Amino acid sequence: MFRFALLGALCTSAVTVLAAPSLPPRIILVGDSTMAPRTGYGEALCARFEPRVACLNLARGGRSTGSYRAEGLWNKVQEQLRDTGAHSASYVLIQFGHNDQPGKPGRSTDLVTQYPANLARYVSNTRALGAVPILVTPLTRRSFRGAWLHDDLAPWSATVRAIAREHKVDLLDLNKLSMAAVQAMGTAQADTLAQDPPPKDALIDGRKSAFDYTHVGPKGAELFSSIVVKDLLRLRPALAASLRQQ
Repeated sequence: MFRFALLGALCTSAVTVLAAPSLPPRIILVGDSTMAPRTGYGEALCARFEPRVACLNLARGGRSTGSYRAEGLWNKVQEQLRDTGAHSASYVLIQFGHNDQPGKPGRSTDLVTQYPANLARYVSNTRALGAVPILVTPLTRRSFRGAWLHDDLAPWSATVRAIAREHKVDLLDLNKLSMAAVQAMGTAQADTLAQDPPPKDALIDGRKSAFDYTHVGPKGAELFSSIVVKDLLRLRPALAASLRQQ
């Protein structure tokens, strides 16, 4: 009788251990102002996950693949990754391009040599620290030419896709997805995604003067974070268990 009672207790303990909640994942955002706090969609993306998920928005405005590392910001990301902590896995979303474009002293990188090499180095560093890199193509600017959205980030997006293929990295094609969403909205509705309303002054070269077509306000952050999380779940379905219940 005692044996049966002991066996039952052991089985109950085993079930209790098996039923213990799994460790949450960690998500780290690395990029420029279109992902950063206050100007990008990153905070809205983190808010979509349960509080137990460590979602760290380490994106910073004005940074490129070169300047983010040169200023020591990437060192801080690596310090976070060395602290494995209580996480089931760490995912690093890497999105650059806007400030890698020409005409930005101290930030611009060469599209053919530096930009792809920098991206590949971020990937290898992330993997070396046991984390999962996810390359993200740059968020579209909402600049229309007539009825059509102008894609001035196409060469940088193409390079990100090429690096993802070459290094077998998860690719979240935000440029393609955000372009489709903004194009479908049209210029008037797309303007409502900005931080401030468009000015009422005259058009200059067919565009509203002094208007920010790059950064996003609350509405834009909600839209683009929803696009990102949907495609993130396509890449990593297990993350669905870590989302807040709507």
